[in-house]
Amino acid sequence: MSGNTVTQPNSASCTPSRAARELGLKRGEFDLGVNLGHIRTVPDEGGGGLRVTRTEIDRLHAEDGFPGTLKQRVEAVGTKDGAALMAVPLGRFTRLARLGVVVPVRFYLNRYRAVVWLYLAEELRQFAADENNAPLLRGRTSAGLRQQLAEGLDLRPRTWRGRHLGFLRRRASDHPWACAAAVASQLDAVQIAEIVQDPYERAHLNRFRPSPPAHGAPGSPAAHLAESLSMARDPGEIGWLRADLAQAVDEARALQPAPRPTPGHGRPAPGPAPMEAREPTHPTLPTAAEQSPTESEEPGCSRGLLSRLLRRSA
Repeated sequence: MSGNTVTQPNSASCTPSRAARELGLKRGEFDLGVNLGHIRTVPDEGGGGLRVTRTEIDRLHAEDGFPGTLKQRVEAVGTKDGAALMAVPLGRFTRLARLGVVVPVRFYLNRYRAVVWLYLAEELRQFAADENNAPLLRGRTSAGLRQQLAEGLDLRPRTWRGRHLGFLRRRASDHPWACAAAVASQLDAVQIAEIVQDPYERAHLNRFRPSPPAHGAPGSPAAHLAESLSMARDPGEIGWLRADLAQAVDEARALQPAPRPTPGHGRPAPGPAPMEAREPTHPTLPTAAEQSPTESEEPGCSRGLLSRLLRRSA
């Protein structure tokens, strides 16, 4: 087994919604637990996503302090509660997040379509308890960093994308093309086409491309905003992802080449023959010796028919 996905599903398993209820978690907490590797899943044999075995649920129930310890590991808090956990002013916490010192684990859009970042409470507690971080929590921010913040520096989207990519890779760890598709999910179509130039490989890659986190109805402004947050924007980030995608595709190509049409199938139908090679579209006229008497009557075909009709009526 690799990552947090078991490759051989247990016959006794349940859906994520059912598993979340049995574990005393909200669905968002359950999904976070899966992403963090605290809850192991198996693939649905019917192709319907992921499932959780009864063995895994029993394992979690048997842990010391269940369900409190599990809920504590998946607790995510916003900026206000995060600042309180770290015993710092709200403004300092926001600066630390914008500088990439603390990394969001999730986000959601409020009713005004503003992005609300969430952080793992357990990580914030550990950060605050480490004396090596005291200067960041209580010291003065350097002039250089203050200048960058004043110019609009905000690394929260980028640091979240890095963490989310780690989640996607963990889920796809057993399939090389799915691993490559996880990287491709943060690049636009033009970038992907430049790296993966073979159309069959690109089509195969897209089969495994994960969707961005769902927010709002498909095609809605909220969905577009969530998708934009999932796409790399910084040139340095794009360059790193391009190099990572090229390496991942090379590895996938070596381990499992993309499927291609079998010889003799999938070829385009041949075009029309050149004009000089085409068969004539009208029949060849017979010679006089080949013509029947009826055919040799020059416009007499109609007169012969009239004569026969008159004889019948007589």
